[in-house]
Amino acid sequence: MFGSDRMFLESVIGLREAGSTVVAALPSDGPLVAELVKAGAIVRIVPMLVLRKKLLKPRGWPTLLGSAMRGLIRGWRLLGEVRPDAVYVSTIIIPQWPLLARLRRTTAISHVHEAEAAGSRLLNMALYLPHLASTRCIVNSEFTQEAIGGASAPLARRSEIVYNGVISTDSPTPPREHLEGALRLLYLGRLSPRKGPDLVIDAAARLGARGRPTAVTLLGTVFEGYEWYEEQLRDQAAARGIDVEFAGFHHDIWPFLAASDVLIVPSRVEESFGNTAVEGVLALRPVIASDSGGLREAVEGYSAARLVAPDDAVAIALELESLAEGWAEVVGTMETGRQKALLRHAPEEYRARVAATVTDGALQGTGGSEHTAGSGRRQRTDSMR
Repeated sequence: MFGSDRMFLESVIGLREAGSTVVAALPSDGPLVAELVKAGAIVRIVPMLVLRKKLLKPRGWPTLLGSAMRGLIRGWRLLGEVRPDAVYVSTIIIPQWPLLARLRRTTAISHVHEAEAAGSRLLNMALYLPHLASTRCIVNSEFTQEAIGGASAPLARRSEIVYNGVISTDSPTPPREHLEGALRLLYLGRLSPRKGPDLVIDAAARLGARGRPTAVTLLGTVFEGYEWYEEQLRDQAAARGIDVEFAGFHHDIWPFLAASDVLIVPSRVEESFGNTAVEGVLALRPVIASDSGGLREAVEGYSAARLVAPDDAVAIALELESLAEGWAEVVGTMETGRQKALLRHAPEEYRARVAATVTDGALQGTGGSEHTAGSGRRQRTDSMR
């Protein structure tokens, strides 16, 4: 479970806390199912169209068409069975649900977590187009809102920004007072060329060449089919003589943050937001992040966070040296940053705002006749992921 999965779960928790009955429709089984059930949702595994890059190539078109037909049939049936007051769609890559909701005369609310302003405008327009069928749109950052505006101005105009709620450990381990021994670097996320963990290894090697030893932990796994990239990372570490721990995936990230000195978020591409960077601030760790997209927005205002040009291992190494040289001053600012992040990204605030947007949309869609406050009727929401 990564960023958008966790936000979907938080949205469902918020809807349940608001008194809604939630039917969560997923395209496949996985670790998210148990968490949704624990939150009180009714989980249904439903064939649906999930847009993947490989489906947009000519050889993927037969699969795309087949998935679209199955998704239309099964989605139509599910909405007819559940008869929801609102349909909450938690990603733009399942485009059929807003359209099905509109055909069923049901309110749809889209939540956009994806934004790549540098991508093809035509492709972005195609991705956002189905969500014009939604009456409301939630976005996770100003950057995402601006990216939508470049492809679909009408959708951007009906959007509202709700910053991600980021869960924090209650008692983060304080940073080391003195950097004795190796500087401990942590990368947290998918092992993917787009995310740039190889840049962390490169930066560590550059520090080592200057006499500052480092230890690197890569916390995450590759997507299926990208096993070659992990092998490439292992070869890179061996060739550069860098101590790298391939920790794999762990649901509990906080022990790894506690064992680290600096969190690095070196994405080569624009991110819609940066939950991982916020988690570093909450863990009382300085963060080095790429100066692009939503990552810039995620670390804005935190003095222990540093921004570097994307795809630049030299810049990462220079910032690491700067942090190490001014470590005592950096450590003194971390608690202030944590308190700011706790307020800005409180999960309770996120849950309440998402639930209010969905509930208000449902009330407007039905004219409010069956959903007046205090009526005792529980609203049913069909949530798609």
